[in-house]
Amino acid sequence: MTRSLFPVVGIVMLLGFLTCLVESGEHVKYKDPKQNIGVRVRDLLKRMTLEEKIGQMVQLERVNLTTDIMKKYHIGSVLSGGGSVPAPMASPQQWVHMVNKFQKAALSTRLGIPMIYGIDAVHGHNNVYNATIFPHNIGLGVTRDPDLLKKIGAATALEVRATGIPYAFAPCIAVCRDPRWGRCYESYSEDQRIVRMMTSIISGLQGDVPTKLKGKPYVANTSKVAGCAKHYVGDGGTIKGINENNTIVTKKELYRIHMPAYYDSIAKGVSTIMASYSSINGVKMHANHHLLTRILKNKLKFKGFIISDWEGIDRITSPPHSNYTYSIEASINAGVDMVMVPYNYTEIINGLTHLVHEKAIPMKRINDAVKRILRVKFAMGLFENPLADNSFAHKLGCKEHRELARKAVRKSLVLLKNGKPGSNPLMPLPKRAKKILVAGSHADNLGNQCGGWTIQWQGQSGNNITSGTTILKGIKATVHPTTQVIFEENPDSEFVKSNDFDYAIVVVGEQPYAETAGDNLNLTLPAPGPETIKHVCGSVKCVVVIVSGRPLVIEPYVESMDALMAAWLPGSEGQGVADVLFGDYGFTGKLARTWFKRVDQLPMNVGDKVYDPLFPFGFGLHTIPVNQ
Repeated sequence: MTRSLFPVVGIVMLLGFLTCLVESGEHVKYKDPKQNIGVRVRDLLKRMTLEEKIGQMVQLERVNLTTDIMKKYHIGSVLSGGGSVPAPMASPQQWVHMVNKFQKAALSTRLGIPMIYGIDAVHGHNNVYNATIFPHNIGLGVTRDPDLLKKIGAATALEVRATGIPYAFAPCIAVCRDPRWGRCYESYSEDQRIVRMMTSIISGLQGDVPTKLKGKPYVANTSKVAGCAKHYVGDGGTIKGINENNTIVTKKELYRIHMPAYYDSIAKGVSTIMASYSSINGVKMHANHHLLTRILKNKLKFKGFIISDWEGIDRITSPPHSNYTYSIEASINAGVDMVMVPYNYTEIINGLTHLVHEKAIPMKRINDAVKRILRVKFAMGLFENPLADNSFAHKLGCKEHRELARKAVRKSLVLLKNGKPGSNPLMPLPKRAKKILVAGSHADNLGNQCGGWTIQWQGQSGNNITSGTTILKGIKATVHPTTQVIFEENPDSEFVKSNDFDYAIVVVGEQPYAETAGDNLNLTLPAPGPETIKHVCGSVKCVVVIVSGRPLVIEPYVESMDALMAAWLPGSEGQGVADVLFGDYGFTGKLARTWFKRVDQLPMNVGDKVYDPLFPFGFGLHTIPVNQ
């Protein structure tokens, strides 16, 4: 008996081993790329505990995050907020190392679900030193060029991937109806038709969605990133343009003005949509079940996930965070799938767990949220390629991308005046001159011409923030070698008169800002801009270049100018401004926003019954390129 026991035991052990192999094969079905995404999602979801599911719904800021927190709480997503970097002037390699550190922690958990790292890349990879900074959306809308936007999206995706990041919180498809709004420069236009046209950037970021996958989250390969259409919905229509405020609209206005670009974004396979801080007719969007679930998810068939904005659920209450339990319940039940917390992870995790146990939030809602998050992660290929490498590092700020940005600058410029009555046009300027003056606070200031959301959340004035070409440098590189260029930031009239300049270029505008800090109820041209215009244009022929995130009150100064152009916020490639100033390329841009006369006219948009602008929507003088 003793001898015969060993073969029996051996057979039993072998059977057990084979059974384990079979079970193991079932266990890793969700890791099999040959399986349909739906199969993989269902297989993984059924294996997850409530704790693991809730972890997937949490997005935390990197600054205080540790790998231990990632592992203990099964955190599903990490982000860099504005200015949140692994080190000052960090290299792509440093970024990749940091992202992979968090990813390895996620992969070491029981089920090995990769985390998704997100970042605001709203005009290029704007958080990252040496990245190409494209013009802000207000300028890109002027181009009315969807092919250009698609190329910008593809370039941005490569630069984001260069730092190991697979998810960009872009594009902003707000329809800004009032330039007093501090985020108006993030909007392509006041006209939803232009905004819809510009959703082509999604195809650049994510890749062209195949016909059979139309309407589903889609990321083509590891050179692309998941996109995020934002901020759903009506963020650009708030009263007096006050950020995060209330948008009062009829149902017809909502669906005619603010909703259409979301139809196009979903059709293009946008992976995620971010809820807006603002309200629709008094209902906070983060708690709006009708618009988040009934309309976006059920009627429009959006299959990706809805992410909150930064502390977005906190702001459901007034004051913010005054009843966080209610905020969690209201937002999750309304349809928010992932919460950009971004810091207090225990509060959101404990609160959400408690609400599920109390049946205030049904498991069906949790499963729907996690299913959507996993669907996006599978569509991105994160399970097959969770770790980043340095293969795209050379794409960050590369010459090809900077040339593309320079082209975008050229096409975004709008010539508003060219010559005083009875005189010849001033533009394009002659390259060969004895002596020219360049003046103004924005002529030699890279930070000012890039605007907000550049390296820092609010942006920053100065020439040390990142690499690029100021407008002054572009001018010096363009004029004839014998032309003397004198730069004086704010000269008095005596200086101008005594120097016998052939002509002057005055570059003035707004200081950098972002979000609420940019809300402005008067929209006057900031000092010392008016003074500089007065001193220079009163003494010599001048062209004034306005660098701003929106139209400003300039009517009192226009008469004194020989020429006037809007450059918006052109980004890092100021050479593009000089290309057009001196006629290497012609002016082609047409206003995608109404340029008002006075703020008491606002809001005033194309198509309004009362419409008396300084320069109407669609206005823009053209010039022909010259061979000098």
